[in-house]
Order: sequence, then C-alpha cells, then structure tokens
Amino acid sequence: MTAQSITTPRVRPLLATSAYYLAFIGLGLTATISGPTLPYLAHLTGSRLDQISLIFVAGSLGYMLGSLLGGRLYDRFPGHRIIASMLLVIAAAMVFVPIIPFLWLLTAVLFLLGMAQGALDVGCNTLLMWVHGSKVGPFMNGLHFFYGVGAFLLPIIVAQVLSTSGDIRLVYWLLAVLLPPVAIWMWRLPSPELRLATDRRAEAKASVLPAALFVLFFLVYVGSEVGFGNWIYTYTTHLNLASETTAAYLTSVFWGSFTVGRLLGVGISTRLKSKTILFIDLPGCLAALAVIILWPASQAALWAGTIALGLFMASIFATALALAEEKLRLTGTITGWFLVGSGAGGMLLPWLIGQLFVRRGPQITMVIIFIDVFVNLLVLAAIIGLATRRSDPAG
Repeated sequence: MTAQSITTPRVRPLLATSAYYLAFIGLGLTATISGPTLPYLAHLTGSRLDQISLIFVAGSLGYMLGSLLGGRLYDRFPGHRIIASMLLVIAAAMVFVPIIPFLWLLTAVLFLLGMAQGALDVGCNTLLMWVHGSKVGPFMNGLHFFYGVGAFLLPIIVAQVLSTSGDIRLVYWLLAVLLPPVAIWMWRLPSPELRLATDRRAEAKASVLPAALFVLFFLVYVGSEVGFGNWIYTYTTHLNLASETTAAYLTSVFWGSFTVGRLLGVGISTRLKSKTILFIDLPGCLAALAVIILWPASQAALWAGTIALGLFMASIFATALALAEEKLRLTGTITGWFLVGSGAGGMLLPWLIGQLFVRRGPQITMVIIFIDVFVNLLVLAAIIGLATRRSDPAG
C-alpha cells in the first residue's frame, strides 16, 4: 500500500515514455553498427569474413541471455536504474570495440554488448507496458518506430564519417558520447511500480504446439531481417555494385523504408486482419528478393528490391505479435520465448551467410534469405491451419 502511494504518483508517463524512446534510438544505432563496419572489424582483427561472422553468434547469444535474465531483474529492482546501467555498458563497449585487435576478445566484448542490448530491449518494452497499461498500443508502435530511426541514422553517420575523416572509430566513439546523458536522465526518473504476479492459469492454458510455431516464426523472420540488414553492405561492395559510401547509404535506405513501413503499418493494422497483413507482407518480401536475385548486376534492381523489402518486412514482427495474442493467451514466459527465438534467428542466419559468403560467393546471400522467407511463409500457413482446426471441432 505504501509502495503504491509513494511510487505510482511520481511516475510521469510522458517523461518515462520519452526516455524509453531515446533509449530505443540508441538501441537501433548500436544494434546495427556491426553490418556497415564489418569489413573494418575484419581488417582490424586480421580475420576472414567467415571468421568475423562469429561476432553475430556472440551478440545474439548475449542478447538471448540478457533477455532472459533482464526479465527477472525488472521484476525485482527499479527498472529505470537497470536500463540506465545497460546504456552505460553499451557506451563502454562502443569505446573499446573499434580498437580491439584480437577476434576472441572482440567476440567476448560483443557477447557482453548483446547481453546489455537484450536487457535494454526487454526493459523498455516491459516498463512501457507498466506505465500505460491497456492503453499501451500506440506508444508501443512508437517505441519500435524509434528503433527504426536509430537503425536508419547509423549508416548515414557511417557514410558521413567515411567521406570526411575516413576513421570508422569515430562512429563508435560518437555513440559512446551520446548514450551516457540518456542513462543519467533515466537513472533520475522514478521507476514504475514492480509487478511480481504472474497469471499461471493463463500460462497453463497456452498450447505448446502453437506457441512453438510462433517461436519458430520469430526465429525465421528475425534471421531474414538481421541477415539482410547486416550483410547488404558487404554484399554490395564485394559485387562492386557501389562504393563503400554508397553501400552505407543503401543500408540506410533499407532501414529508412523499414521505418516508413512501420508507420504505414499502424494505419493498415486498423483496416486488415493480422493474418491478412502477414500473407501480403511475406510474398512481398519474396518478390523483392527475387528482383535482386534475377538481376544481380543491376544497381536499379538492388535499390528497388532493398526499398521494397524494407517496406514489406516492417510490420511483420508487430503483426505476428498481434496474431499470437489473438491465438494464444500470452504470458511473460511465452513472450520471453518469442524473444529467445528472435535472438536465435538473429544469430544463426547471419552466421550461415558468413560461412557460405566466402565459399559460394556474395550471390548466395540473397538466395539464403529468400529460402528463409519462404520457410517463414510455410510456418505462417501451419499456424493458421492449426488455429483453424482447433476452432473447428468437427474438422
């Protein structure tokens, strides 16, 4: 009773939400920095591309562990203090990553960076829900929009640095300077009241098979999103389709169209059912990738396919969450497993691309992502088919 009377009135929803949005811009900036700077990191550590791709594995493993551990921390300690601490850990990693000459040490640091990013991701989503309750919908869409803003800005920053100083380390150090002020502000803001109770009955009612299919869906989808976002820069430069600066802008265009697509998705989701949107988005992704694959030497095809892919991918994650809420009674445990699946996808497919990139050539990148999206479509069909049979006892 005392905690409610003291803590709850002190939380200012708009201030807290603004802080979460700034933190998510930082997350978008730092989560996508490995892609455009991958050749530099490979050169710095004296590694081949198939070797340096281990950093994606390390980052994703750290992200998954940070997601699981972070969820427990937010149930026990003031959430804003945890988020602030994670922002400072990320800032520290930004200082050291561009000057580490050993692959094993770089991999270890990026594992810790992934843990901090996973805990930050879970925290902003969870605390935003606690602050706004049942009215969280538009604020949640805004949160993920600002992640896209960060992801969009990062390649532009890289391109500007390359065209002026040519010192890629400045990109990392700029982020290291930008994050601490957000952390200090977050630390000073009162945290939402802790929520320790869980709905065990709802958790027990959730069927294992549909939940497992959704975990697989998120695994496969995030693999394609992260795989394209992290490898499009290296794919473009190795095929001599553009200069390093232009390739950085192309990466930014992908995240830019992705961000625009998320804004469009807010309005579209009020008019179409979740499954309808997904059955439009996934074939749209396949068509965009097909354009790039069929005309591998065409810059126009590359740019058109990249823009279209960003637009079609944009609403898949949020729409799949909405579909899962329709088909299952979501609990924290189930949602946590969705994040684990997402982390696994972000680890496995970029790593696979790295292994085959060297052995089979850059063109294999788009083929792998195309197959991945097609599997995603099959998993979606399985989810809808299973839901239909469960709702039709006669069938």
